[in-house]
Order: sequence, then C-alpha cells, then structure tokens
Amino acid sequence: MNSKDLKRMTRAELLEVLLTQSRRIRELEEELEETKAKLEDREIRIEKAGSLSEAALELSGVFKAADDAAHLYLYNVKKLIRQQAEKQGHKLPPDEELSGKKND
Repeated sequence: MNSKDLKRMTRAELLEVLLTQSRRIRELEEELEETKAKLEDREIRIEKAGSLSEAALELSGVFKAADDAAHLYLYNVKKLIRQQAEKQGHKLPPDEELSGKKND
C-alpha cells in the first residue's frame, strides 16, 4: 500500500488497517516465541546428545583400561604360580594348554 492509497482512506478504513496490522504483529510475535522455544529445546537435546556420546566414549575407555588391567593381573598371577611351581620342582604345561586356547 502506498501513500496515495493511505491518503484516500477514511478514518475508519485506516483504523481497520491498523487493527489488522496489530493482529498480524501479535500473531508473528507468538509464532516467533514458539519458534524460539523449539530452537532452545532442540539445542538442549543436541547438547545432551553430545554429552551422552562423550560419556559413552569415556566409558569405553574405562572398560578398555579395566580389560587391560584384568589381563595384566592374570598374566602376573600365572607368572607367579609358574615361578612357585618351578621352585618346588614342578613343571607346568604352557599357558595355551591350560586355557585350552592357542595364542596367536
């Protein structure tokens, strides 16, 4: 709408235009607030997902370290048993024969 159109309008018509524009502005502001809320919710979800994936990676590292520690512990126990058996004059079969598996 240009200035010529506005000049030709009556007061009632101008008020109607103002009311229509006011309603439209209110609708757009409500829509904007809803969109902002949705965006914030999505950002929070993304942030949490990032935190969860980081936590999972850290846990997998913890499990790897625990697995490594368990293998080291078993190795040391077997070594200690073998040393004690040799001191007493016993000869133990190789580890793969004890476990039923062959190491690659």
